[in-house]
Amino acid sequence: MTEPQRPKLQVRIIPVTALQQNCSLIWNEETKHAAFVDPGGDAEHLLGALDHFGLKLTRMWLTHGHLDHAGAAAELRERTGVAVEGPHKDDQFWLDLIEDTAQRYGVPGLRNVTPDRYFEDGDVLEFEGLRFEVSHTPGHTPGHVVICNKEMKIAFVGDVLFAGSIGRTDFPRGDMQQLIRSITTKLWPLGDDITFVPGHGPTSTFGHERRTNPFVADQITGYAGAQTIAPDVGEQRTSKRWT
Repeated sequence: MTEPQRPKLQVRIIPVTALQQNCSLIWNEETKHAAFVDPGGDAEHLLGALDHFGLKLTRMWLTHGHLDHAGAAAELRERTGVAVEGPHKDDQFWLDLIEDTAQRYGVPGLRNVTPDRYFEDGDVLEFEGLRFEVSHTPGHTPGHVVICNKEMKIAFVGDVLFAGSIGRTDFPRGDMQQLIRSITTKLWPLGDDITFVPGHGPTSTFGHERRTNPFVADQITGYAGAQTIAPDVGEQRTSKRWT
């Protein structure tokens, strides 16, 4: 018996704003339906990406409320009619501070936003026949979430974890111990072979970070999970020239 064919999804990383935040564009090659994860700014540029690849936006997900992850969401909602979903409700105070924070950082065109839906730990999102699981991962911000698809072996982790580093905790309501606990108890159990897209910089895998990350490697945190280490993976980043 032939197994049903899985949807073919493409992922492109589109750095936005002067802070070079990794906005992820995901789409189904057949239906041309698309999702943005963390549309943090440069709304015109993101709309241009949709046009370039011939896509229709149908989902918009936020991992947390910082300006460079959520600053274009309100404008994109107005211009496409697509709902803003996420993060957890505990980050609404950050979403309410986007305009003030953007002025302080000198990043134009960003707007406050109230999501149409907040995420909760354990929520399951559907996109083009695939399940994306939501984990509440506080520490960098109190309402931060991570979105993972185990079939594609990919996770969108915002500013919780980076290649060789972890998120800052010196912002209001940040907590270092809480962040480390989120990483080791929520991310590591997803699997060493999961490739993650961080909010800034290159992709990596959970397995590689468990072995080498100077903040949360197993030998530092004492995490006792499985030890299979996946190989490093590359990434596809899309420039403003759409090459």
